[in-house]
Amino acid sequence: MDDAVLDNPGWASLTGPHAHLAERRGRVARYPADMSPWHGLDDMSDPLAWADAAELAGPGGKITLMGAPDTFPAGWSFHQGVDGVQMVDDGVSAAPDPDAMILGPGDVPDILELVGRTDPGPFEPRTVEMGTYLGFREGGRLIAMAGERLRPPGWTEISAVCTDPTVRGRGYARRLVHAVVAGIRARGDVPFLHTAAFNTPAIHLYESMGFKIRRPTRFASYLTS
Repeated sequence: MDDAVLDNPGWASLTGPHAHLAERRGRVARYPADMSPWHGLDDMSDPLAWADAAELAGPGGKITLMGAPDTFPAGWSFHQGVDGVQMVDDGVSAAPDPDAMILGPGDVPDILELVGRTDPGPFEPRTVEMGTYLGFREGGRLIAMAGERLRPPGWTEISAVCTDPTVRGRGYARRLVHAVVAGIRARGDVPFLHTAAFNTPAIHLYESMGFKIRRPTRFASYLTS
């Protein structure tokens, strides 16, 4: 599988399998704000792409990029960012889990509550529309979750892997990732994921499951003047 699309996964997803979700202007595209903060530029070194982004964002607007650059044109300012790593499937075990529940719009209040307790990264009310999300409940309470986010052609990103602190250590995250991987492969895609570079426990967990680091990356947002 050609992994070149993973160098610019936001753009590849928004102009590929997720094009129907995209708001686009010329050389830039984004998800609806209530779905995801991610944007994509076709070429992050192209001032014309940044000019399109400025028009899409509007005065004082913001764009958020994966694989974010260190330099950017005049008229923009750095807002915030964090270093990360991009990891790809290198022999991950895959198995559907009969106890995993498919999560949908009706589960969003519980999902947002779990996200608030665990902080797995950006998650909005419509993020569940980006792919399949699975979860475990205990006594009716959502205690663990994992799902699909970006969809570059041939690839699917695993995201929002989180477990309530009161039940960590029981293997819920591992089981859900295996189940999500099974669904991704059944569709003919290859799993990949991102995590913060400082989150070494998560990196070690994913490596133990059969993911490998493909490259360092950066997540950052920028503001128009």
